Amino acid sequence: MTNKPPSEPESSQKTALGFDEFIAILVAFTTIGAILFWSLSRRDSSWNLNALLSPSSTPSGSVQPNQVLPSPTPKVEPNAVPNNVLPYSPPEAVVEPKTPSFPTNNATPDRVVLPSAQVIPTQSPQPQTPVPSSVGLESSIRSSALPLVTPAKPKSIIPPPIAFNDVPNNFWGRRFIDVLSSRGILKGFPDYSFRPNQPVNRAEFAAILQKAFDQEPSKTAIAFQDVSAKFWATPAIDQAISAGFLKGYPKKTFKPQQNISRVQVLVALVSGLNLKAPTSPNQILSVYKDAKDIPTYATNKIATATTNGLVVNYPNPQILDPNKVASRAEVAAMIHQALVKRGKLEAIPSQSIVLHLRPTQASPKISPELSQTPKPNPKAKLSAGGSSQ
Repeated sequence: MTNKPPSEPESSQKTALGFDEFIAILVAFTTIGAILFWSLSRRDSSWNLNALLSPSSTPSGSVQPNQVLPSPTPKVEPNAVPNNVLPYSPPEAVVEPKTPSFPTNNATPDRVVLPSAQVIPTQSPQPQTPVPSSVGLESSIRSSALPLVTPAKPKSIIPPPIAFNDVPNNFWGRRFIDVLSSRGILKGFPDYSFRPNQPVNRAEFAAILQKAFDQEPSKTAIAFQDVSAKFWATPAIDQAISAGFLKGYPKKTFKPQQNISRVQVLVALVSGLNLKAPTSPNQILSVYKDAKDIPTYATNKIATATTNGLVVNYPNPQILDPNKVASRAEVAAMIHQALVKRGKLEAIPSQSIVLHLRPTQASPKISPELSQTPKPNPKAKLSAGGSSQ
């Protein structure tokens, strides 16, 4: 007997869903739909919890105004410190301690970030005393009685004199040279020498006058035939001429390279300073043993220079040497005396300065207000060390 393979099971008949199965499917689809709706609504509104945290959603009186809470649960900040009054706040205002600050959201203008310390009124708002600004603080300091330190005005500092290697300390004109060199009126040479015995020409003397007397620029210049427009001393010559210190020679010549004599230096200073001539020039010139050598045109000028203390004679104060070429040291001494006369410099006591004689005096007196010297002795010679004090 042959066994037959088992027959395949017959498929069950299709039956309709039961009530329970339908409810389960409905609940599943409802859950899925709710999840999708929640997800889509969260993406659109981004879970705007700021609205939940706004003051309108919090119970009135539970949260103090202008306070930001980190969580949606409305709580009152318990750490408020009473009676901690700021210097410029009314007694009713207390200071709240530091609270965490949050960035301001533009969508909710009611939210304000609290600073580290903010005044929170505990009663009805009253006008507060404004905290003074930096401008108000400065004005209050200025109006106080405390002395304020003000910067001192810059003072003109005169540099120390140049230590020229050829002007020793006992040189008779050392102090005149020091005063003028420190003010830039006279300058030395690149090898740090002054060359006190070197002669001075008319162009150099004009340049010294320009620096010493602060002359105004000349408006009308004389076109000298021997002074070109590009000559280094042309501006100084023009100013010396316009100020009345110097004059030219006939045929519109100036002779800038000609050495200037002592009498010409004194005549120039008297003319430029516009000093008045004395009434008795001959009586005054009797102090000089070589008065006969003074040119006629310069008699009154030399007498005027003597009365005003412009004449400096070394080594013998009674020897004028009017026609001798003036050295740089002699020019420095006479320029210094002219500036003393004008009130620009202080006087230097020196036995080489000649002052005029009074009509009743029979013997000359040299620098009575500065230093006294014994009666002149023709055989006596002043040494280099004793010429200046």
